[in-house]
Amino acid sequence: MKKKIKNVIVLFLTSALFVVALSACSTDNSKEDSNQSLDTNDTRDINKGKDNNFTKDLSGSITMSGSTSMEKLANVAAEAFMVEYPGVIVSAEFIGSSAGVEAVIAGTVDIGNASRNLKDSEKQSGAVENIIAIDGIAVIVDKANTVTNLTKDQLIQIYKGEVNNWSQVGGADQPIVVVGRESGSGTRGAFEEILEIEDMAKYSNEINSTGGVMAKVASTEGAIGYVSLDVLDNSVIAVNLEGVEATPENIKAGDYLLSRPFVMATKGEISEQNDLVQIFFEYMKSDEGKALIESVGLISA
Repeated sequence: MKKKIKNVIVLFLTSALFVVALSACSTDNSKEDSNQSLDTNDTRDINKGKDNNFTKDLSGSITMSGSTSMEKLANVAAEAFMVEYPGVIVSAEFIGSSAGVEAVIAGTVDIGNASRNLKDSEKQSGAVENIIAIDGIAVIVDKANTVTNLTKDQLIQIYKGEVNNWSQVGGADQPIVVVGRESGSGTRGAFEEILEIEDMAKYSNEINSTGGVMAKVASTEGAIGYVSLDVLDNSVIAVNLEGVEATPENIKAGDYLLSRPFVMATKGEISEQNDLVQIFFEYMKSDEGKALIESVGLISA
């Protein structure tokens, strides 16, 4: 009898241990399934936890192309994003707004940078206008010029060729050398659109980059040109327009007449892009991204 009871106890203990083992196995599998679920989860949700190792381990590439006026912003944004996510490579080329939008529509780049609003034809082709920042267009003259303010009408007359000597607007008796950007430039498009002089401007020189306009005006007596506000330096003078200085504060207040959007266009909505591109836009819209935008003299949108 005692032997029988002993056998029953042994059988009971063996069964109990088997149940415990099965339970432990089940728990481990549950944890493993949970981990697998986390590994395949959408990075956009995980990205909210900025210190999460998963997002830090992101890898891949993002390509941008377009506006030369957005070169400073694009480069700073790319560098900051790559510091945040060391496994990601962000590359940018600067070939003009129209060419950049064409590239994103064609699918050869992820983002097309345009320093102007998108055209209806571009939108109809699938490009989506994502305004990242607001920029001012500064009107610049060489440092020897004594003219410090122009009215909107005077600026229009200068670029239409109706005023061709600085003496006509309160300056020295000196010919005006009208410098502008090349056809297809976002800066030129925005400048002419705001002043309503599309196809009417008469240029002495058409330059294919923002830096080129700066250099040409700085080195040419009597020259006038226009550039993105964020690239201004002390090699030229930015004239006031209607008595208002070209500053981020005046642009934000709506007091300065020459301002335009900086667009990072995508083919389709941001939500339709790959995870890396979506995270990049989330970064640009974050407090960190806004601070980055303002650090280069722009207004965050």
